[in-house]
Amino acid sequence: MERVSLTRTVPADPATVTDLMTDVAPFMRAAGFDEVTLDGDTLGITNRVGLFEIDLDLELVETDAVLRYEQRQGIFESMMTEYSVEAVDEGTDVTATTEYSALDLPVLGEMLDSTVISRQRTKELNRQFDWLIEQVD
Repeated sequence: MERVSLTRTVPADPATVTDLMTDVAPFMRAAGFDEVTLDGDTLGITNRVGLFEIDLDLELVETDAVLRYEQRQGIFESMMTEYSVEAVDEGTDVTATTEYSALDLPVLGEMLDSTVISRQRTKELNRQFDWLIEQVD
C-alpha cells in the first residue's frame, strides 16, 4: 500500500475549516479535477493526468474523520482519502492522507507508476489546502 500524507495550518477555527471541507463538491473542485459530481454519498471524479483520463467512482464514508472517501470503481485496486483537523495556536492543522494499492489496469500500471501518482496527489492536496486558506482570508 502506497501513502501520501500532508498537513497544513489554516488560519481559522476548526469549525470553519470543517464546514468548508464538508461542502464536498467545491472542496473537491479545488483539487483541480476536471469534473466533480456529487449524488448523495456517491462522488465522481474525472481527471486528466498526462495523456490519460482517469475516472473514479468514490463513496463518502462516515468515520471520526472530517471527510473520508473510498474508491468503489477506478484504476486502483483500493484507494481511500481521509481528512482530519486539529486546533493549534495558529488556527487549524488539516491533515490529508491518501492510501492506495496497485493500479488495476495493466497498460496504465506501467505508465502511471507510484511516483507519478504520488506527485499528482500531492499537487491536488496542496491545491485544496491553498483553497481553504483563500476562503478564510
